[in-house]
Amino acid sequence: MAEYDKDKQAKEYYTEIPVNNYGFFLKGAHSLDWGMKNRLSRIFRPDTGKTVMFAIDHGYFQGPTTGLERPDVNIVPLMPYADAIMLTRGILRTTVPPSLTKAVVMRCSGGPSILKELSDEQLAVDIEDAIRMNVAAITLQVFIGGEFETRSIRNMTRLVDMGLRYGIPTMAVTAVGKDMVRDAKYFRLACRISAELGAQIVKTYYVPEDFETVVASCPVPIVMAGGKKLPEIDALTMSWRAIEEGAAGVDMGRNIFQS
Repeated sequence: MAEYDKDKQAKEYYTEIPVNNYGFFLKGAHSLDWGMKNRLSRIFRPDTGKTVMFAIDHGYFQGPTTGLERPDVNIVPLMPYADAIMLTRGILRTTVPPSLTKAVVMRCSGGPSILKELSDEQLAVDIEDAIRMNVAAITLQVFIGGEFETRSIRNMTRLVDMGLRYGIPTMAVTAVGKDMVRDAKYFRLACRISAELGAQIVKTYYVPEDFETVVASCPVPIVMAGGKKLPEIDALTMSWRAIEEGAAGVDMGRNIFQS
């Protein structure tokens, strides 16, 4: 039986202090559930609202590309220096120490190799496996303008729905295809569509003209993709400009493990 509380006069209800609503620090996330906000807080630093993400998922369509031949040797030692790691469940299970405390953003799409039409992707991971792996977010490519555009959007909305069910945010990656030539008009379209259809984070590429309009027209945080290998000073300059123009972080892969 619960003990009767006799000392009523000792209670302090702080009636003169308004209740703290604890506003959230990321744009577009104020109405999300507690669990999803908690996971976003593992990806983005609450003190800055920014993230440095380390992308090592390239093997899902490129195989053992340069720099990723032995992730256990070349990649795992670099993980402590990032805020979040973007990778596949295969590398997570086989190579990453379970003691890693960094946020995990898990690749959930796949299908074609670099030899085929890249937009011909399907969902490749069940949400239950993402939960088992304790991931902070799930991610996939979105091929706006690609041959299989509608399928890739449907893949994204299915992943968003599964993530909402269990409090796991979805990051949409705006794919550009093999030619890697796109402008701000294209990225405004791709990022806005991804956010409108439910993605909580959008990863996209930096363009030197009007990138700030891409960020401004997207109602959720944008993370800049590193893209192809650049000279180190150029990669750092691009990252600085993206942050200055409103990006919530960077997701670098080849510009780290091929440097």
